[in-house]
Amino acid sequence: MSKDTKAERIKRMQIPAVDVPPELAGRIPPGQVLTDRFPILHEGEVPKYDIAAWSLRVFGEVAEEKTFSYDDILALPHTQIQCDIHCVTRWSKLDTVWEGVRFRDFLQLIDVKPEGKYVMIHADNDYETNVPLADLMGDDILLATTFDGKPLTLKHGWPLRLVVPHLYFWKSAKWIRGIEFMSEDREGFWERNGFHNVADPFEEQRFSGEAIPIPEDEWVRKEFD
Repeated sequence: MSKDTKAERIKRMQIPAVDVPPELAGRIPPGQVLTDRFPILHEGEVPKYDIAAWSLRVFGEVAEEKTFSYDDILALPHTQIQCDIHCVTRWSKLDTVWEGVRFRDFLQLIDVKPEGKYVMIHADNDYETNVPLADLMGDDILLATTFDGKPLTLKHGWPLRLVVPHLYFWKSAKWIRGIEFMSEDREGFWERNGFHNVADPFEEQRFSGEAIPIPEDEWVRKEFD
């Protein structure tokens, strides 16, 4: 008998009936459950940092590779956004508030070559996720340093995480350490392991057709804020 898989378990999860107010109906993607919690899900252990030694490396299809310290990031103009977020494990949280550097503003410091149309976000615990550069140019795409008016907690990605609200939240990598610009798309960690390459929640782009293990009540059983 074949081993049960993560994608298969998510696919057959029983989603409880939830009365969503009509004014919110268009904000909840299909197959999602609304929650006030902020579940804590990630791969591997929570990293520990000496912030004086922390750095963000920008490389790949750029005219010049650059490295930024945490102080460099904090010194850049910051923007606050309010957005809804959606996890592939089927929870959605509305009206979350983040602050950080808009990705498109950060790009003003980087000379990206014309062929650098794709981005790989590299994070600690050897995590990576891929996003087309065009998906990172919106008003609400952040290199985030705070959540809900406070510095990010370690478990939510301190000192720096990506926030891409219009895609499933695995694309919003925690603990980012590198931004690689690429001329061709390349799959990241979850994308290589059964999840959709694009990840649009409203299109329910959860799976690639391949599959990996996950408990069906993953987000309910996890620690949360």
